[in-house]
Amino acid sequence: MLDDLVAAIRKRQAILFAGAGVSMTVGLPSWNTLIEHVADELEIDLSEFRGTELNHLTLAEYYRLKQGSIGPLRSWMDRNWSIPEEALKSSRVHELICKLEFPIVYTTNFDRNLETSFELHGREYVKIVNAKDIARIQPGVPQIVKYHGDFDDDSSIVIAETDYLDRLSFESPIDIKFRSDALGKTILFIGYSMRDLNIRFLLHRLWKTWVDSGYERDRPQSYIFMLRSNPVEQAVLEQWGLQVLTEKDCPSEQALETFLAKLSKAVEGADDRETRT
Repeated sequence: MLDDLVAAIRKRQAILFAGAGVSMTVGLPSWNTLIEHVADELEIDLSEFRGTELNHLTLAEYYRLKQGSIGPLRSWMDRNWSIPEEALKSSRVHELICKLEFPIVYTTNFDRNLETSFELHGREYVKIVNAKDIARIQPGVPQIVKYHGDFDDDSSIVIAETDYLDRLSFESPIDIKFRSDALGKTILFIGYSMRDLNIRFLLHRLWKTWVDSGYERDRPQSYIFMLRSNPVEQAVLEQWGLQVLTEKDCPSEQALETFLAKLSKAVEGADDRETRT
């Protein structure tokens, strides 16, 4: 099942799309931590809301309305979403991401963990947050594209409900770049919950672009790694042209590392066989 993905990685024709699950492997707080912080700062009694009635998008929107800016919340996140270098040095997941040498890594994470990991492992990169950064792309230099913004630029952060709704046009410079990058390459999604409607929308739009082109059969195969097998999600995602990958009989907290280790070993094995021939 991994043969096509391994071949694409070896040919540098694969893009990695990394979500919050990647940073959570080194202790990044969950969205629930953000909800609790905002509720505490704005004196909201969470017990008045049932579990699904209040999400971080709506709460961040309310925060902006009350505080006049998302800036203070962004500053709090920057402090609390930063992982010590020692933790990143020991992160096998981040080490494997660097080792696999994807030419382009997209991430919806605001934190700097991927960038710091590249630096710790001696890998050059260019960070792309906006249209100005796209002009800085250099041949052969890996790109880290901050799809939902970066802590260094408040205006780039996509965290509140309005931010997400504005992105549904799929017409920002970063969206246009993604469509261009993705049309001709294999994509591997890791670290995502399929409850993320923004990512589901992105996947659907990409699939629809290929369908409308009339060349859907020529689309490179793309993949999504999920911590647990879910036949309902799998059927929907496969309809959109994504192959679902899982690690059966593996604890969820070890699944991503196990998968990336197997993938890296398969790429190395293919390289060794080519060298011998």
